[in-house]
Amino acid sequence: MGIKRALVLLIVLLFCIMPCFAIKIGLQTHVNRTFIGASTQAEIIDCNTNKLIFIMEKMKGYEFKPYKGMIAIKVDGEYKKIKTDKIVIKPEENGFVSVKRKWYRGHFKVINDGGSLTVMNDIPLEPYIKGVVPSEMPPGWEHEAHKAQAIAARSYAVANMGKRAKYGYDLKDTPEDQAYGGASAETKLTNKAVEETEGIVLVCQGKIVPAYYSASAGGKTNTGSQVWTSDLPFLKSVPSYDDGVKKNGHGVGMSQHGANNLAKRGYNGYQILKYFYANTKFARLKG
Repeated sequence: MGIKRALVLLIVLLFCIMPCFAIKIGLQTHVNRTFIGASTQAEIIDCNTNKLIFIMEKMKGYEFKPYKGMIAIKVDGEYKKIKTDKIVIKPEENGFVSVKRKWYRGHFKVINDGGSLTVMNDIPLEPYIKGVVPSEMPPGWEHEAHKAQAIAARSYAVANMGKRAKYGYDLKDTPEDQAYGGASAETKLTNKAVEETEGIVLVCQGKIVPAYYSASAGGKTNTGSQVWTSDLPFLKSVPSYDDGVKKNGHGVGMSQHGANNLAKRGYNGYQILKYFYANTKFARLKG
């Protein structure tokens, strides 16, 4: 498998001209109400005018609901109209926002979209990946498997920016795109894996690839045409090293169980990815 080769022979670092950007993750879509709080004071700002509307108290939950094309917030038992259909919630520096009983980094947008609310987390890419890795792969698994997962998740996210644009965000927070548990999911070890691979993505033929992965492939990974309509140059069928784990997912690209088992055999994160994805190189996003 070439695992004895020097890392420098396996990694070709290209430099993509891509600005530092935020990604928008949909947490709730077309709901009739939502409950939001913050660990610090948080500003509610009108997205249309950029004017301050209200200051949320720290560690206090607020109910939001749609109201006649606008948004209403419940304060001290009474609903108050917010005369806009789009707001952003900004906690103080290093503050967190609570939605769906989880804590998240970054800012939040709430939109009245046709009489229901859509709630999204507007967050820089790297903190987003910190919330993905432990949500997609058990935190107790091998460190090199976590590094492979971080690069795969980052590649998938960048390649799929705008995938859910019709809802106003980029990706969902579920395995339909990538599981994302926010700051509540983060662990010290998985954060370290993200930090050690900061900005690194997989590239094929000059483009960042949507690095598909699944829990297990049941012994052998699938090509694109075995699952979808056509093959992709970075996908191949290889033994998945699942060690008897039943197939779970589409089986295309990296097997997460296989990645963990390869890490136990001495593969590093980059070698794991080169094993599962054909014709790829590594690139670092340039801020």
